[in-house]
Amino acid sequence: MRLHDILIGVLVSCTFSASSQSLPDVSGDNDIHAISRKRAQAVKEAFEFAWHGYHTFAFPNDELLPVNNSYSNSRNGWGATAVDALSTAILMESQDVVTTILEYIPTIDFNVSKGNAPVSLFETTIRYLGGMLSGVDLLDGPYQHLTQSPNDTIALTLQAVNLASKMEFAFDTPTGIPANNLDFKKESFDLSQSTGLAVAGSLDLEWTRLSDLVQVPDFANLTQDAEQYLLYPKYESNTIQPYPGLRGTNIDLSTGEFLDVMGGWGSGDDSYYEYLIKMFVYDPVNFSAYKDEWLKAIHSSASTEIFSHPYSRPDLTFLSNWDAQNAILRSSHLACFAGGNWILGGLVLGNQTLIDLGQNLTESCISTYNATLTGIGPEAWKWEDENLFEDEDEVVDMFIEDKGFNITDPSYDLRPEVLESLYYAYRATGDSKYQDLSWKAFRAINASCRTGSGFSAITNVNAPHGGSFTNFQESFMFAETFKYAWLIQAEDSKVHVGKMGEEQTWVFNTEGHPFKVRNQQ
Repeated sequence: MRLHDILIGVLVSCTFSASSQSLPDVSGDNDIHAISRKRAQAVKEAFEFAWHGYHTFAFPNDELLPVNNSYSNSRNGWGATAVDALSTAILMESQDVVTTILEYIPTIDFNVSKGNAPVSLFETTIRYLGGMLSGVDLLDGPYQHLTQSPNDTIALTLQAVNLASKMEFAFDTPTGIPANNLDFKKESFDLSQSTGLAVAGSLDLEWTRLSDLVQVPDFANLTQDAEQYLLYPKYESNTIQPYPGLRGTNIDLSTGEFLDVMGGWGSGDDSYYEYLIKMFVYDPVNFSAYKDEWLKAIHSSASTEIFSHPYSRPDLTFLSNWDAQNAILRSSHLACFAGGNWILGGLVLGNQTLIDLGQNLTESCISTYNATLTGIGPEAWKWEDENLFEDEDEVVDMFIEDKGFNITDPSYDLRPEVLESLYYAYRATGDSKYQDLSWKAFRAINASCRTGSGFSAITNVNAPHGGSFTNFQESFMFAETFKYAWLIQAEDSKVHVGKMGEEQTWVFNTEGHPFKVRNQQ
């Protein structure tokens, strides 16, 4: 009997309690490869469970609300979960899921947006455009056997062109730096709103890949022209700027100037730095300037107080935020992608120091998982010298003394960044401890977040059972969280990040969707 038939049957009978479904403990097996295969299969089954909950109760809307088996449309109602899930379903060779999504995508009408929310250029690019382009590369590449017809990838390509063409007006600003919040009905935006570093700096990979696929340079030119304002930034005169390679966060659409000098490796900034090295991976000849700026950012981060160690846990290293050249000792789960990003740069450039630094960051981020009752890391935390906490509650002091940080936002939104960095660490080192850490983290996520017909974000990772459920299952869990938890165990996957000395044939966008690099076309 097929897995989805079993799942749907027990859902309908209302006798199934998802929260009680623990993943198998396979640590007793002496065959390390057998252990990895069993773990990969368990992650795949969790993915298919979440997919079938979504497909049963929410498809083709954007997200499943798993507690009450309802749905939401936070991404304009185009089926964000379905499009985001495609590349992971392909890698896992989950044929039924792939077929369902391929039949659905050609039916999306990007001219019609559900609700009154604007269209986010950034989110739409990384989720929808990225998901469709990745599907083309995978299904025209090593997973051709999953398609019913060559028309499947043609349809994906046409929809990608339709969507990008619909969003092109975002670049109609005095500078060419794109606006993010778009009114599709009026094809307009508010020019007075600034745009963010991550928004303007995280479009190149998707739009350049689209141009290469359809051999129309216009899409790539739009994003690469806008990128010049980020590679060669301008600030108000007499402003103390961030260290070389680092940036502020908000940019004026009319002048191209940065409006502040505050930044970090987390929300609002993260994927700008991520894409600098990934564009170099995509094409090291034409994007060497991106790599140079990335190296400056790494040097400035690693050689200053931004590379920070909590006073009570000097073995840990977190990347702090900054205000000009002053460190703000705060970090977040989102910033934990940096460990994997630095490791990727080390692999590509043959630089063991970068790999070592990335491992340090990755292992420090997993320490936030080990510190909580659920075994899941929090959304955000801070650290400081001991004087800051003199008047704090004694229990909090003990937590800081022992763990090295204080939780400032205890929620968990099904985020992938720690699993992502563990994957890169494993690819760089081959050390099975990273597989074990990833498996432990995923089991914790399954134990606390699996509920009803899927997985839900939780309110407090340091409370029994994760506090409460928010009743929201993010589409990126399908694109990233499941994918990285599976890939680290799935040695026989046809798509992987290359190890040291190997050619990089694939590069993952910030939503976890793999693209072919240029020299592999």
